[in-house]
Amino acid sequence: MSISLRSCDDIAHSCRRTDDGGMWAASGPPFPGAPGSSSPACMIPVTAITHSLSGLAWRWRGGNMDLSAGGAVGQLDDLVDQLLMARGVERHDLERHRRPTLRDFLPDPSIFNDMDNAARRIADAITKGEAIAVYGDYDVDGATSAALLIRFLAGLGVTARPYIPDRLLEGYGPSAEGLVKLAREGAQLIVTVDCGAMAYEALAAARAEGVDVIVVDHHKCAAELPLAAALVNPNRLDESDEAAGHGHMAAVGVAFLLAVATLRELRSRGVLGPRDGPELIGLLDLVALGTVADVAQIRGVNRAFVAQGLKIMARRANIGLAALIDASRLTRAPTCSDLGFALGPRINAAGRIGDSGLGVRLLTTSDTDEARSIAARLSELNDERRAIEQAVQEAAEAQVDAQHNRSVVVVHGRGWHPGVIGIVAGRIKEKTGRPALVIAEDGDAEGNGKGSGRSIPGVDLGAAIIAARAAGLLIAGGGHAMACGLTIAPGGTERLADWLDERLARDVGLARQSQTLLLDLSLAPGGLTPDLVERLEAAGPFGMGWPGPRVAVGPVRLIKCDLVGTDHVRMIAGGPDGRSFKAMAFRAAETEMGQALLHGSRGRALWLAGRAKIDDWGSRPAAELHVEDAAFAD
Repeated sequence: MSISLRSCDDIAHSCRRTDDGGMWAASGPPFPGAPGSSSPACMIPVTAITHSLSGLAWRWRGGNMDLSAGGAVGQLDDLVDQLLMARGVERHDLERHRRPTLRDFLPDPSIFNDMDNAARRIADAITKGEAIAVYGDYDVDGATSAALLIRFLAGLGVTARPYIPDRLLEGYGPSAEGLVKLAREGAQLIVTVDCGAMAYEALAAARAEGVDVIVVDHHKCAAELPLAAALVNPNRLDESDEAAGHGHMAAVGVAFLLAVATLRELRSRGVLGPRDGPELIGLLDLVALGTVADVAQIRGVNRAFVAQGLKIMARRANIGLAALIDASRLTRAPTCSDLGFALGPRINAAGRIGDSGLGVRLLTTSDTDEARSIAARLSELNDERRAIEQAVQEAAEAQVDAQHNRSVVVVHGRGWHPGVIGIVAGRIKEKTGRPALVIAEDGDAEGNGKGSGRSIPGVDLGAAIIAARAAGLLIAGGGHAMACGLTIAPGGTERLADWLDERLARDVGLARQSQTLLLDLSLAPGGLTPDLVERLEAAGPFGMGWPGPRVAVGPVRLIKCDLVGTDHVRMIAGGPDGRSFKAMAFRAAETEMGQALLHGSRGRALWLAGRAKIDDWGSRPAAELHVEDAAFAD
């Protein structure tokens, strides 16, 4: 959609290059004190903000904007390209990234170690009529990965048995008991998805039982690999550079590539004709959901997975997903943020506090009534999860102040539900700006602690946890750079906390020193329009590794600012151009920024920075700002 001339005028009134060569600033009509104004100088530009209300310096994300040719309308037409280049896309590669497709981004599955071996073994099982089981993790990535392979095999006339472990009774990853049970109940081939990369004992037990296991995973691997018929994981240490370049894929993306490789193998054997077999493109809705919900980086092939998967999801062909969309009260086609904040949490709730197999059942059912029933149950569990999470959050935060000198926040408690500790760790990480580890001290059936951690950019928490396990500090543990899980013996928490503090102090210090708020453009309130939001979103999909455009709006003064819900700050802001807009700072009331907005902003000029969104509650859509940071402009 083209931007209206009125919007162009609003946004590009003072369009210019910034002095530091950075991104586009569209500041609107002169504010008192601005260049060209006769009023006293009192307003600072965005680029001069070195310490915001959140303690951050504001910088331009780009540095590659060339506005020397063309006027405002041309610059707006070029906005998507500038956003893409600010995210690392080379100019010659812009066309491929404007409309990411599988044709342009999908790697040859054969570049990954063991991929062809895995495809051959599955093809053998299909042609011989062997019983196949799919062993998945209990989170969204595990559920979507398992569902994808089950639906793929069903398209080939094969009924695969799903197995999702109980978080509390069986813990993370394949258990020896679970694999042996499947083998003794007739499984001749087991495929683990989103788990297994570090399951040495469990896979050895399966080998002893005489059953083949294929591991499909994306978590970090150690140098020594567990026994498996094949282990497909782009994060194997012995991968080629080309394959390792896809290490940001979620497990569901790896599972999709395995389906591609298996279909190719069956066709090469003549089992299927060149065009026979299930339509793999129809599975991309599952790939998109698992990728976004697992907070995988939305770059490279993942951008194609998510962009195309959202289109498939809009068709509502997957009965279970359609029921989940309805249960989430979405009245439009889901967006990328809906996958992470509406659909994903509902499936996760089953593994956290309910029946861990509900997610796979929902995503593989062909019964509309069953789908509606499961979706409704998942929504109920999600509500229960929120209440449990709140209690654990309050107990965990009571310990945080005592750890202000620690590089990694480690909190622990008895009776904490292990199903919510990952969410709590993420919240503490956001509030403290440091990696956080939350441990439920009696989190498994043996009385061992179950822990979950979340990290900050620049600090590889997963590698540290793997090293801690190697050092004898943990019973089990693994993960990736931004998240980890672990099992720890009673009484070992303080020793682990000291070890992590020493190991990661330098990395955390450097990461926190470099923390800045990166902006894509600034504009006057009148430039915040639905047309602009639509143009910004055209550079998506956005997520981890491909951040959504962040705009700074101002200078403004708050016409209204109050508390809504438990801890959200709601605002109406107006500027010197006579325009106003609504803004919301979620979960910000107790932060320094939130307190300053609520109690210290009256009469003062501000810059507000965040994501521009569409507010479609009124009679016609309007643009609003979801505030991430703010700074005084006087």
